[in-house]
Amino acid sequence: MSADSASSTGENRYFIDIEQGAETARLLEQERLFSEAMGGLLPELDNLSQLQRVLDIACGPGGWALELAARYPHLEVVGIDINPTMIDYALATARVRALPNVTFEVADARQRLPFHDAAFDLVNARLIMAFMDQQSWPALLRECRRILRPGGIIRLTEIETPVSNSPAYQRLYTCLNRALALQKRTFSVDGNSTGIVYMLARLLREAGFINIQRRAFYYDGSYGMPMHESGYRDMQALFCLTKPFLLASGVIDETEFEQVYQQMLQEMAAEDYTIVGFGLTAWAVNPG
Repeated sequence: MSADSASSTGENRYFIDIEQGAETARLLEQERLFSEAMGGLLPELDNLSQLQRVLDIACGPGGWALELAARYPHLEVVGIDINPTMIDYALATARVRALPNVTFEVADARQRLPFHDAAFDLVNARLIMAFMDQQSWPALLRECRRILRPGGIIRLTEIETPVSNSPAYQRLYTCLNRALALQKRTFSVDGNSTGIVYMLARLLREAGFINIQRRAFYYDGSYGMPMHESGYRDMQALFCLTKPFLLASGVIDETEFEQVYQQMLQEMAAEDYTIVGFGLTAWAVNPG
């Protein structure tokens, strides 16, 4: 998940300052966490021998694309992101790791994708709701159909609001969901959820994809679990980086934010802290 723009005007739709180095580190950690929770890079696909070209949309600093290229040398992997800093980082990492089968380029996923028709066998997009809105999804999925070969696969992964026993954590996540809902950035009917997971299959169907399948996953970041420390760091960075967006949205003021944020960190570090998050991967076939 990384940033993309709102329109041809270049308005930034991502709710985090994408130029901050902390966001690059957070995205790399997030990629690792979710690949682990999902059971691998492409756990839904048993046989990758038929794949040749793979596109990763909103690749950020390239974590998923780099790992895929390293594990499957026969694949040609392309990652796109609107942020040149992220792309530079990904390209440098590919050079250092000597991965000739992966490349990255600057591109806006909310505009026409810079690829020929039927150019890819698989298109992957994980956690892109951070810069999407209700109108953007149909347009992007139409573009994905265009650049996928007949029989090619599209793969979408999104998460729903995690559930924890931390009142402060739940308060901040509710603020984030409501701020996004105010801008029609989600499909939530009440602003109390992320509001995209349940829409994935419908969006794919309406875009003309067939053979739609879904696979749920969960991640446990409770105290004492293997993902607790990394999950703590992710939430610590997430809400620190989203603070300007939340304040500008008017869903919380600065005094309350600081109080609740510090309370959240204390509650997440407590031995009785419990949290479980849920997500869904939906994949489908381009009929041509």
